[in-house]
Amino acid sequence: MVFIRVNFGGFIPLSTVDWRGRSVCTVFLRGCPLQCSYCQNEAIQAGEDFRTTDEIIDLIKDSAKFISGVVFSGGEPTLQKDALLELSGRVRKMNLAVGIHTNGFYPETLKTLIGDRLVDKVAIDYKTRWEGFSNRWEGFSTVRKSSYVANVRKSISLCRRAFVDRILPELEVVVTVFPGNEQDAKAISDEIGNLPLVLQQGEHKIGNLSGAAIQITHGQYMNKKSVLKETHPPLTIVELKELADTLKRPVRIRTRSLGELEYEGNRSRRTSRKR
Repeated sequence: MVFIRVNFGGFIPLSTVDWRGRSVCTVFLRGCPLQCSYCQNEAIQAGEDFRTTDEIIDLIKDSAKFISGVVFSGGEPTLQKDALLELSGRVRKMNLAVGIHTNGFYPETLKTLIGDRLVDKVAIDYKTRWEGFSNRWEGFSTVRKSSYVANVRKSISLCRRAFVDRILPELEVVVTVFPGNEQDAKAISDEIGNLPLVLQQGEHKIGNLSGAAIQITHGQYMNKKSVLKETHPPLTIVELKELADTLKRPVRIRTRSLGELEYEGNRSRRTSRKR
């Protein structure tokens, strides 16, 4: 028997926001090649915390009576292909649905998951060029931007085929939008055609504080955060709706304060969160 280790990033035993319409638990797998500065899970972009697949499954079993699915997120879960395939297969045997949150950089992992019928939903977070307060690409220190674009397009293409053929029940493309990269959302919308699109409100981060955590107080952090929101505020819900209007298509708009709503021009409604 091959012993597969999981580079573990964290666990949420019950979530109603990680999969629209379901109550799920969320497993975070550590490691990501992209290192985006605005990542909400910056602490697990790198590092090691190896667990056995049995340990992860035990966590899921503790939540099983309250959920109908499991979401694998990160980091970048498809980076750990063997671990993800093993975990997804075992979750399937528990009669739970499997969802994947991915940046699309590893299409071969997605191809195998889909081919083996081990996934029910894929959410592809299509990264754009925004970095901090400049127009240079995100911290792709080990990844050429051309490689990322090529790979995410492969991922979207194979997921689209599976979605159209009803092999993949659910698919969405997510674009995180900041002031200044609205045109990226337009370009991606044109590229993906009629696939479900989510406009996600992006919030700038103060920066990587991991090395300075012991040198900054909570009060100082909150002050910096307040100043940052004043100088570089996220797009408002009104601005996101205005952007959606230019796309001339139904979208879902996701914000931290209001959650997720379906938007079709002047008509919009809050998304259901039922199991």
